[in-house]
This record gives sequence, C-alpha cells and structure tokens, in this order.
Amino acid sequence: MLGSIRLLSLFCVFGGLMTMASAHRTENHEFRPPGEGDIRSPCPFLNTLANHGYVPRNGKNVTIRDVVDGGREGFNVGPNFLKVVGKKGYLTSPYIDSFDLNHLNLRGCIETDASLTRADAFFAPNDTNLAFNETVYQTLASSNPGVDYYNITSAGWVLQARLNDSLANNPELVNGPKEIFNRAGASALYLSVLGDPKAGTVPKKFVDTVFREERMPDIYGWRKSEIVIDLDIVLPLAQAIQAASNWIPTGGAYPGQQELVLFSG
Repeated sequence: MLGSIRLLSLFCVFGGLMTMASAHRTENHEFRPPGEGDIRSPCPFLNTLANHGYVPRNGKNVTIRDVVDGGREGFNVGPNFLKVVGKKGYLTSPYIDSFDLNHLNLRGCIETDASLTRADAFFAPNDTNLAFNETVYQTLASSNPGVDYYNITSAGWVLQARLNDSLANNPELVNGPKEIFNRAGASALYLSVLGDPKAGTVPKKFVDTVFREERMPDIYGWRKSEIVIDLDIVLPLAQAIQAASNWIPTGGAYPGQQELVLFSG
C-alpha cells in the first residue's frame, strides 16, 4: 500500500512538472500587450517573447528553461546564447531559480549607455531606462535612408551616432569593452534573428515592429530563420558591426554595480 502511494505521488509530481514544462507550448502565441500587473524587461526581444506567450506572459518567475525553450520556439535562437541570458537573469534576481523580467533592469547587465532603444542612466533616474524611448530609437529608425533595410554598415553608423550623442551630453557615460560588446551584439541580434543571418541585412519594418511594438513581425511576412541563431552566427556579425562603428573606448564605471555582459536592444 505504501509503495502504491509513493508511486502515485511520483506520478503526480511528474505530471505537474510536465504541465509546467508544456505550458507555453499549449499557447497559440497570439500577440497580447502586457496587462495590468504584467512586467517587462529592457530587452525588446524578451518582451516580445512574453507578449506572445513563449515565456510567461506576466513576466514573472521566468526560468532558464523558459528562456531557452521560448527563444528557440519563437525566434530559433540557440541554447548556447540563451543560457547566458537566463543566467544573467538569475544574477539580478532575489529568487533562487527564477527571475522577473524587470530584475534585468540593472544598468550594466543587459542595458548600457548609448543604447539603441533606452535612455542613458544619467537621463533616466530611478531605473526609468526600462521604458522604450522613441527619441533614442530615431537614430536607428532614420538610418540607411533611401532603402527599406538595415545592414552591417548602417548598424555600425547607428552605434557611432548613439555614442557621439552620449559623449556630447552624458558626463557620466560608461563606455568600455563590455558596453561596445553589448551594443554590437544587440545589433547583430536584430540583423540575424529578424533578417538574413548570413548577409546581415533585415527589412526595416521587421525591426521597427519588434523594437517599437514588441511583437513578432509575422504580420508583415517575417518568418523565423531556418538557421539556428547561435553565438557562431551572432559573434562575427557583432565584430563586423563594431569595426564599422569606429568605436573608441572612454571608460567609466557604474557606481555600486557589477558590470554584467549581455546582448540587449
């Protein structure tokens, strides 16, 4: 009798784990913007996954498994990239084995100065850099005029322009190797995940939709890459973008914070 009870308990636990593991796979993944009480991160790609239910829609208690499975299913991004994302989330979280998306709102983790979509910390006190900033994004949105795509050259120009703006206006700018690695990686991510990962080109509409609306651009014909987007794809693009940006380090440090390297937008 005791053995039967233990076996039944095991089945119940296993069944519960299977339900948790398959929760996102039962979604039809329609776009739903965050509702009251839902939380989001500074990363438009993570927020897009949440808005489509590839990771918890409320943005809470996200696990590494959620990020790995959701990123692969939603964007075909590989595990050796996504595990880094999840681990950085754990480092910012007070929880043991999960994190809330807003825990990533730590300057120097996935969000840096001269970002593509968020204001510098100097201009956004109290971590309000969590929010998308249209004025900041206009540098990217207005790049590569006369054509309907972004590419490595335009991505490098955007990084240079964003940095020049911060150099001119932000006396507390942090701009070292980790920051350019983050910024170039974020650019490589949008070129590869949303566009042609080999050519490094992407339709502007796809990028604008993810960054501004945080939704999949499939309504405009986008389909996730048939090639798994992993570090071996992202890193060469990031290096080419950094080279095109004519980057010059200027130093600086985040007061009281550990710098955590991660790609973001």
